[in-house]
Amino acid sequence: MKSFTIQEINEILKGKLEGNTSVDITGPEQIERAGTTHITFIGNRKYAQKWEASNAAAAIINNNIDLAPGENKALIRVQNADLAMAKLLELYQPEGPNFEEEIHQTAIVHSSATLGEGTKVGAGCYIGKNVVLGEGCTLYPNVTILDDTKIGPGTVMWPGTVIRERCEVGAFCIFHNGVSIGADGFGYRPSEDGRGLTKIPHIGNVIIGNAVEIGANSCVDRGKFSSTIIGDGSKIDNLVQIGHNSVMGRSCIMAGNSGLAGSVTLGDGVIIGGSASIKDHTTIHSGATVGAGSGVVGDVAAGKTVLGYPACDSRDMLKQWVALRKLAKG
Repeated sequence: MKSFTIQEINEILKGKLEGNTSVDITGPEQIERAGTTHITFIGNRKYAQKWEASNAAAAIINNNIDLAPGENKALIRVQNADLAMAKLLELYQPEGPNFEEEIHQTAIVHSSATLGEGTKVGAGCYIGKNVVLGEGCTLYPNVTILDDTKIGPGTVMWPGTVIRERCEVGAFCIFHNGVSIGADGFGYRPSEDGRGLTKIPHIGNVIIGNAVEIGANSCVDRGKFSSTIIGDGSKIDNLVQIGHNSVMGRSCIMAGNSGLAGSVTLGDGVIIGGSASIKDHTTIHSGATVGAGSGVVGDVAAGKTVLGYPACDSRDMLKQWVALRKLAKG
């Protein structure tokens, strides 16, 4: 078990230490659940009132919150407790699953594939023809990478990830369990005889930038022609659908159960809330935010926040909700 003194933790966080504790800190925990060897976080004033009753030995706290440390308890004051928490979690992060051999004997690696130095391939993986993996990639069990795909260095793929043929993935990406990259887009048209549906072939690919993280069971469909593109640094939650030929800018965020229909364009830094849906051929410009559960049917200007179904300016939608509530009360 890892443990650190409060002084060692403060040296990493570079905060201001108030009070002291003789306890070695064994890990972080929520303020209500913390034991006597835990450190907790107070990033909001509503949690400050729980500090006195908490068993935690220490807390990381925002500078603007007025609180005393207490007997044999310590506070580390920082500018942003959430960012400090991220550093602390890295400190206590356990080792990942163990690879007893770099390439498991049950993995199938095509003779034409190129694996960079230090790449690890788990049991049951399949690596197809002309695949190129950069240095230090990690493929956990049962990952499939089909022909002519290129993966940048340091990328991690958790079990069940499937990357289809001809896709391109950048460096230091993380794909969680069951991610699907490069499946066919959802394209059908009524057949000429009117008695069925004709499938539209999708002959493009997916291009994913550097440092992209995609959550479990999310799907990024290949382009009908050309590419579906995910920009550098974008973060995609679990159960997200990204339709064919969509283009996502840098450092975008999509929360769980949200989705982009085909040919949607997101600028840089766009935030899509959980369960929001974006209509095909819509553009959401840089810095815009779409509230959770919203349905976007038209373009959204840069920096704007939209909300509701159909989505409109968030302030207008909030006024509508207030008016409806008053109407319902009679």
